[in-house]
Amino acid sequence: MKLIPNRSLLSLTGPDTIALLERTVTNSVANWDVGAVRYGGLLTPQGKIIADYLATRTEDGVLLDVHEDALEDLARRLKMFRLRSDVKIEVREDLQVQQSDAGPPDPRSDALPRRFYMPGGADGVSDNYHDLRIAAGVPEWGSDYRAADVFPTDVNMDVMNGIDYKKGCFVGQEVASRMKRRGKIRKRTVLIQGEALIAGDKVMAGDIPAGTITSTAGPLAHALIRVDRAAGKTLTCGEQTV
Repeated sequence: MKLIPNRSLLSLTGPDTIALLERTVTNSVANWDVGAVRYGGLLTPQGKIIADYLATRTEDGVLLDVHEDALEDLARRLKMFRLRSDVKIEVREDLQVQQSDAGPPDPRSDALPRRFYMPGGADGVSDNYHDLRIAAGVPEWGSDYRAADVFPTDVNMDVMNGIDYKKGCFVGQEVASRMKRRGKIRKRTVLIQGEALIAGDKVMAGDIPAGTITSTAGPLAHALIRVDRAAGKTLTCGEQTV
């Protein structure tokens, strides 16, 4: 088995774990069976993503699979929101995030590798994870965006079941709900194809800037696009049509 690159784990245990997550994070925490995985994140009060994660329900709490660069900040913020709640929040340096057929499916896409959390035994780092992720059209923190860069809809969190708009209040819910209710979603991350695509390159809709490439894998790339500018238009990057 191979390590999925740049991932770390945070555990939340204790009787108030679910109550803490209910009032802070975007994903549903109701009717959550042990072993089931959900996609979600923590937002700023202004509705932008601080960190996203895959959350697994455990016998005694929840395990959050998060980008290693977002780990400490996410732990710090959850501890701040904990107040007097009986929740223990720990970085799990004893566990690795491994690519394994034995794990549950990734809720963002069936095309993504399954993952399993083990104390060790990995045979190096996966060399195809990001190729599979980009081909599946799944943006990821650390590659396509970082803390407070984007709204959830910019990176399709809503269409990957990462936001439960019907749950109780969560941080940033007012902004996220208003954007959905008013239909004012101006940006989306899309999959594009071309030659020699480079992260940071501009995507044009005629003479109008439409977006920016955020990550690449061979001829495929993700681009954060202004949908109002791109709709019905021929898109180009450099000298080529994409």
